[in-house]
Amino acid sequence: MAAKKEITRIAKIQLIGGQARPGPALASIGINMAEFTKQFNDKTKTRNGEVVPCVITAFNDKSFTFFTKTSPASVMIKKAAKIETAGHNQLTDTVATISKEQALEIARYKMPDLNAYDEEMALRMIAGTAKQMGVKIKDVDLTPRKNGGK
Repeated sequence: MAAKKEITRIAKIQLIGGQARPGPALASIGINMAEFTKQFNDKTKTRNGEVVPCVITAFNDKSFTFFTKTSPASVMIKKAAKIETAGHNQLTDTVATISKEQALEIARYKMPDLNAYDEEMALRMIAGTAKQMGVKIKDVDLTPRKNGGK
């Protein structure tokens, strides 16, 4: 009788696309690191150099499954604004401004990972992240909507 696979851990990590290597972050998950890095690098070779969030499900026999997500909104906003770091105090620091079109492009890219029904709500989520980073978005109003956003 074959032993039943049991889930030992579900881990969420961020790696660089196409450049994963065995190391402490993967060792603590308890998986076959060489096999994971090979599969991850093959899957993310088109996203080389990007930050790629990954959810790994580890099993008791050191096997695993994983899926990747879209790059974090903050990384995308910094790239669009051409800045290295976000502002330290969102109330007083404005470090950059991006266009509504750039923010909408980020929202469309992030749509599979957001819990938004439409592009407008996704745009507002991206705008909220940008505001916390000290990045302004031209022509986007963040005032609360009536009826809970419906």
